Order: sequence, then structure tokens, then C-alpha cells
Amino acid sequence: MKLADDASQADNETQAKARKEMQRRLREMQAEQERKATVKRLMTPGAYERLMNVRVSNHELYSQLLDLLIAMARSNRVTGQITEVQLRDLLTRLTYKPESKIEFKHK
Repeated sequence: MKLADDASQADNETQAKARKEMQRRLREMQAEQERKATVKRLMTPGAYERLMNVRVSNHELYSQLLDLLIAMARSNRVTGQITEVQLRDLLTRLTYKPESKIEFKHK
């Protein structure tokens, strides 16, 4: 009888953990949908399409860009809608890495 109670308790704990994980994932998905809706309002359709292409190819860069766009909107640095050209400029700024300089010293 004690073995059955232990198994039942373990099942309850497993179900509780699974429920918490599902709730966490649901909250994350809802937050992502809200972020996407906010950014979609700020952008032209072409710019939004480019953003979704970035999302597919480089999720980390997409997250950085999304955070930047939302921060810009909150600080009122966005006037009008963001065009595809402006989005490309932001992408260039985010991914800019200065070229390393290699020098050869001849004897």
C-alpha cells in the first residue's frame, strides 16, 4: 500500500512539473506574440518580411533586433513606420565587426 502511495505522489509531482512547464511555455509564446504585434505596427510590410527572414536564419540576431526596435519605440525614437532600408541599416549596425588588420613586417 505504501508503494502505491509513493507511486501516486511521484505521478502527482511529475504532472505538476509538466503543468508548470506548459504554463511557462504559454507565457513565453504570448510574450513573443505581443512583441511581434508591437513591432509589426511599427514597420512597413517589406521591413516586417525582412525581419521574419532574419528570424528564420538567425534567431539570436532576431531577438536583439526585436529588443532594439521595442526599446526605440518606447523611447519615442521611431517616427512613422520603419522601412526596409532603415531595418537594413539597423542590421548593419548590429552585425558590424571591424576588420582585423594584418601587418607583415619585412626584414
